[in-house]
Amino acid sequence: MPEVGLTSAPVRLPARFIAAPRLPEAGVRLALIGFVTLVALVLILGPIGAILLKSLQNATGELVGLANFRAYASNPALARSIGNSLLLGGLTTTITMLLAFPYAYALTRSCLPGKFVFGGIALLPILAPSLLPAIALTYLFGNQGFLKSWLSGGSIYGLPGIVAGQVFYCFPHAFLILSTALALADARLYEAAETLGASRARMFRTITVPAARFGIVGATFVVFTIAVTDFGVAKVIGGQFNVLSIDIYKQVIGQQNFQMGAVVGVILLVPSLLSFAVDLYVRRRQRSLLSARSVVLKPTPSRAFDLAMLTVVAIIGGLILALVATALFASFVKFWPYDLSLTFGNYDFAAYDAAGWSSYANSLKMAALTALAGTLLAFSGAYLVEKGRGHAWLGSLYRAVAVLPLAVPGLALGLGYIFFFNAPGNPLNGVYGGLSILVMATVAHYYTVPHLMAVTALKQLDGEIEEAGASLGVPFWTTFFRVTLPICVPTVIDIATYFFLNAMTTIGAVVFLYAPATKLASVAVVEMDDTGDTAAAAAMAIMVLVTAAGVKLVQFALTTVAVSRTQAWRRPSAAPEPEGTKVPSISAALAPARRPS
Repeated sequence: MPEVGLTSAPVRLPARFIAAPRLPEAGVRLALIGFVTLVALVLILGPIGAILLKSLQNATGELVGLANFRAYASNPALARSIGNSLLLGGLTTTITMLLAFPYAYALTRSCLPGKFVFGGIALLPILAPSLLPAIALTYLFGNQGFLKSWLSGGSIYGLPGIVAGQVFYCFPHAFLILSTALALADARLYEAAETLGASRARMFRTITVPAARFGIVGATFVVFTIAVTDFGVAKVIGGQFNVLSIDIYKQVIGQQNFQMGAVVGVILLVPSLLSFAVDLYVRRRQRSLLSARSVVLKPTPSRAFDLAMLTVVAIIGGLILALVATALFASFVKFWPYDLSLTFGNYDFAAYDAAGWSSYANSLKMAALTALAGTLLAFSGAYLVEKGRGHAWLGSLYRAVAVLPLAVPGLALGLGYIFFFNAPGNPLNGVYGGLSILVMATVAHYYTVPHLMAVTALKQLDGEIEEAGASLGVPFWTTFFRVTLPICVPTVIDIATYFFLNAMTTIGAVVFLYAPATKLASVAVVEMDDTGDTAAAAAMAIMVLVTAAGVKLVQFALTTVAVSRTQAWRRPSAAPEPEGTKVPSISAALAPARRPS
């Protein structure tokens, strides 16, 4: 034991007061920020740069400038796809917004019964692959459709079918954004308007719509981007109506023309980047709607209005349930429409696809790994750049890369992964063809939203938490594990669920990257539909939907348990604490980790 000679007799210090070797915090923080930034650059910026470079090369790898773009524009069929995609995006966005706004308005501004049920119905489309509505529409209105006579000689294949399927698939995205925009409002404005004799319609025009304009603009561009870049719906029900997402698939899979596929991928980036830029501009101009003196608006019962809103959500929710129920019923039908007897034979996937049930198992494995890796990277990265000190330039670089995937379509990113990771000179070439590249592409594709979720949660925590830890001589990683992480447990669960659900349903980001041994359930749906085994494709899509719904229930249970055990401070106390009661504090949480003086 060390001796300290403060007097003539040496004094022996107890072991607990001897400082253990400590890591340099600044160096550790710099290394961690550098690591997460490097990973983000490899997963996101590398593939995007690779697709941009490939679009400027010929088949031998020589730079040819814009020659590939000129060749694309000179082909009338390919050039027509741009106009078709813009038309599709415009129609889908208009119809989706006209349906999603009244649905969100009904659930946030009325007292209709069963709000929880109708809210769950609105989210059903987000739990299934985008091919599910297209398959359901073919069973209803296709050549052998049950309701084909309703089309009066028309066809569901082509623009009408793609728009209908896209509206179904885009609806929950618009609903979530609009619900958030409409959920909070200052009741004082409405009281003043009523005092001045304004009608309900005028209050809607002059107060409600202006207050929700940022949500409306954001939802509009999100829906437009999804409609233009989605692959699944157009693949199943597009017919001869060519769009950009189908063109890139045909160029790469059908013709092995990677240069022209890269050109289409770059073109797909344009509407996404434009939408991202406009949305970013609108968000920067947004101002807070509620002040410290505001009174949150709470809907009051009105029999006529509530009945009208109930009718609206019942009709829209009924349409959503009708498509899901059609796909579910079709998955059990023996031979549509001639033999409607029920069977489990369509779930014997080995009879329709060589991979059998392994595709579903691969999806579960890939989704779990994506949730684990994505949550770890997104939350830790956000913590390091938002709660760290110094290295501002590195944090700014990480933030810029983290929000970039929001503007990159899945098909373009997946194609970029081929060019980047399949390059012979890339030391990470070994991941190509395995499950790991699917995980990497999925994490990159859906990275932005979890990053923003983590940043939002961390910004709600006062910086005094880190200052308290530093003043107590506690390393930042101890503060993170003992204080920050327990407070943010619900957000961590939400992030992991988001990654898992999107990994189960994604198609565009992985359709170019899978190998026979790593085929996913969503890809199996595409292939079984291509071979005419539509009932089996519907069955696999239903399996994904049921799995996603089960994960949402698990998320709810985990969040409830986590909040009750780690965040008792959120619950208001029923009675004041007795005098002398010790209240848990940050200092108490960090006390065992204090460094000895």
